[in-house]
Amino acid sequence: MKCDKKAMLLYAVTDRAWVGEQSLYQQVEAALKGGATCVQLREKDLDEDAFLEEALELSTLCKQYGVPFFINDNVDIAIRCHADGIHVGQEDMEAAQVRQKVGDDMIIGVSVHSVEEALDAVRNGADCLGVGAMFSTSTKADADVLTMETLARICAAVDIPVVAIGGIGKDNIHQLAGTGVDGVALVSAIFSAEDIESECRLLRRMSEEMVNL
Repeated sequence: MKCDKKAMLLYAVTDRAWVGEQSLYQQVEAALKGGATCVQLREKDLDEDAFLEEALELSTLCKQYGVPFFINDNVDIAIRCHADGIHVGQEDMEAAQVRQKVGDDMIIGVSVHSVEEALDAVRNGADCLGVGAMFSTSTKADADVLTMETLARICAAVDIPVVAIGGIGKDNIHQLAGTGVDGVALVSAIFSAEDIESECRLLRRMSEEMVNL
């Protein structure tokens, strides 16, 4: 399955750290109402049964909004909840192995940090790439920050959609303009907001501006 680059425009990545007055389901629905074009469920600490239950609920929700739903890292959960996509990092299963497990229909996203990693991911069957961290981020404190030049070189080297991730928010999103990136993957910029729906409307507009600059 080919990944539509328009789905990368405002890619919401969940983080349970921001769950409070609203449930994760309510937060994701607010992001979808505000214009999120893709949702990735990232859970590091839930047990498999709870993870699957949550994945099934969010998969159904995303289908209602016509938005692709990705699972982070957990290939088995992605298969069992019939997710649209699976996203893996460099330390996880290689894209070629993932493809053997998930079949031809599921979208495979891969995190990359260099042109070499990007080309390798494409050769192994990746449908889209996540590139970062573009700015320092509390979500991954040990992540190395990449240059805009590296992002631009990766975008120029591949013919699949590329999304930038890592420390991106409304204060710096326009700095990505001119790199060729197709959108932004956001965690705290979306889910730490008091009004997620309104914040997503603003971020969606800013991402559209950034891509078209």
